[in-house]
Amino acid sequence: MATWDDVERACLALPETAVSAVHRTRGWSVAGRPAFAWERLMRPKELADLGAAAPTGPVLAVRVPDLGAKEALLVEEPEVCFTVRSFEGFAAVLVRLDELDADLLTELVTEAWLARAPKRLVAAHPELAR
Repeated sequence: MATWDDVERACLALPETAVSAVHRTRGWSVAGRPAFAWERLMRPKELADLGAAAPTGPVLAVRVPDLGAKEALLVEEPEVCFTVRSFEGFAAVLVRLDELDADLLTELVTEAWLARAPKRLVAAHPELAR
């Protein structure tokens, strides 16, 4: 089970990452770009649409490289990753923080960082790319 402190530690361990504000919540951005990860408050309609599958704990949103990566995560990690209608066509997944382990947290935020970081920064840190 991950906490917001774990998320912050994992995000801030990545180069040129800073805490930013995203829709009145905390997010993490790289090199001044839009957030690659952020706290996601669930809307009542989204919770109703999800029904019994709705998260009961905190939710993290993370960017993914593309919609194919999103679909793969939704299939490979269905207990952890999910989506809602407002994220259709958007290269990001929602993550149940209380189901997230340290290894997957690191993998998700690193991939999100890679998806948003400038090419020069990614090139300067080849150890982060897989």
